[in-house]
Amino acid sequence: MTVTRFAPSPSGHLHLGHAYSALFAEAITRARGGRFLLRIEDIDAGRCRPEFEEAIYQDLAWLGLRWEEPVRRQSENFADYQSALDRLDAQDLLYPCFCTRKQIRAEIADSPSAPHGPDGPVYPGTCRGLSAAEQRARADAGDGFALRLKTDRAAALARGNLGDAFAFHDRERGEVPCDPSPFGDVVLARKDVPTSYHLAVTVDDALQGVTLVTRGADLFEATHVQRLLQVLLGLPAPHYHHHRLITDDAGKRLATRDKAASLRSLRAEGATPLSIRQRLGFD
Repeated sequence: MTVTRFAPSPSGHLHLGHAYSALFAEAITRARGGRFLLRIEDIDAGRCRPEFEEAIYQDLAWLGLRWEEPVRRQSENFADYQSALDRLDAQDLLYPCFCTRKQIRAEIADSPSAPHGPDGPVYPGTCRGLSAAEQRARADAGDGFALRLKTDRAAALARGNLGDAFAFHDRERGEVPCDPSPFGDVVLARKDVPTSYHLAVTVDDALQGVTLVTRGADLFEATHVQRLLQVLLGLPAPHYHHHRLITDDAGKRLATRDKAASLRSLRAEGATPLSIRQRLGFD
């Protein structure tokens, strides 16, 4: 059975890009008699708001979408992510990074040859060389830190176990060899947010039994990291479909941070669920 999900963050109102993603996932499960899930990705307490979460439910219901209950909320499941971190730590794949974002930016600025990855400049590994004693001393002193993955070591372990099978299946591109190295040592948890996007979605998809992850093409590269985590944690590998992005008249991807027109504002201007569906190609 095909199981898809729509997983918005309640940090703003839904726009047409969100609507397309939700309708895309729901259409696949409807055609196949599968299951459509809704997940609220609210790990960032500083940006997420209850009123935006309530608006998500209202907007999706207005579009005519129906999802299974209960809705999984990431903020209620930190224990699941901690368990995953413990498993990675037991494999000696994590290390504490005490660098602030400002320090990392400064170090990268001082190195004109610093490599760039899908998320921007790659962390230079400043804290990876700290001894266990130094790590304990700084943690005991109350220094804040993030937990980073030893990505090269983790990828070598995955390739040693799977060989050429260390890959993921994308419905548009077929089998894609997995290479998480461009991301460097990714952050998997922070002091203020006890998980990361990469870790949380990987664990959630497995626990919810998602078999097909549908999402925008902008997240294609992130799949390399998430496939790596699946291997390390012994989790099943769903298939993926990275769909087209909805853009504005200038060709720029719609984004909440850019104040893209929300579904609520379009509704206030007279849009109907049918007109939104037809505009996005779902009629």
